[in-house]
Amino acid sequence: MNENYLYILWTNADPVTAEKMVLMYGTNAKIHGWWEEITIIIWGSTASLIAENENIRELVAFAIQKGVKFSACKACADQLNVSENLSAMGIEIKYWGEGLTELLKTKSNLLTI
Repeated sequence: MNENYLYILWTNADPVTAEKMVLMYGTNAKIHGWWEEITIIIWGSTASLIAENENIRELVAFAIQKGVKFSACKACADQLNVSENLSAMGIEIKYWGEGLTELLKTKSNLLTI
């Protein structure tokens, strides 16, 4: 476990929560060096929110530009038919079940929204 690495598990598809918490904190934490690395894990309906909401897409693109990493649950993105859209934005698509389990077992820095 890297003490200076933060994972944000993003499962809440509310656009206000996305803008005013997940993306605001994730981006500012990276810009200001609060965490060395930040990965936002897109899970469930948040995949559709990104694909369908232009403002959220722009905020995700800005966060990526600033160095925040994004990775989406492949099962969710495939079932919601947004894998291609997310991938085109530079978002990693992968199965996250085992990865999330490992983060939990190793007590990694995990913020759930």
